[in-house]
Amino acid sequence: MQTYELTYIISSHMTVEEAETVKKDFEASLQAMGGMIVKSERTAPLPLAYQIKKQSSGFFVTTEFTIEEGQIKPLKAEFEKNAKVLRHFLIVKKPVKIMKERRTRKPVVASDAPAPIKSAKPAKKVEMEDINKKLDEILSE
Repeated sequence: MQTYELTYIISSHMTVEEAETVKKDFEASLQAMGGMIVKSERTAPLPLAYQIKKQSSGFFVTTEFTIEEGQIKPLKAEFEKNAKVLRHFLIVKKPVKIMKERRTRKPVVASDAPAPIKSAKPAKKVEMEDINKKLDEILSE
């Protein structure tokens, strides 16, 4: 089964109750075709950006549902036959891809002790003889 999102505009010449019955009729026919409604919302009449079928406002209904792919054509035909529906738009919802967590830098922890100062000059190599002399001086004390 595929997940779809259907948005359609119902004529605003109808009352709120009539618009709700149109919405319920489409949901009932969708369920009769074997679909399952995930989410459905209807708005109050909103103004349209331009006139559709000589109407300047309409009820917007958005329904998210799952149905077999073969049942989409009869559903579209039902919307095209209905004169109460001004326009409809059907899209396929892709499943949300879970992204990996991005690696981020760890925050720098401020401490009370000052950071050690690095010298610009590299340290000289210490010879084994110098180490032995120092050890003898320390041990002879």
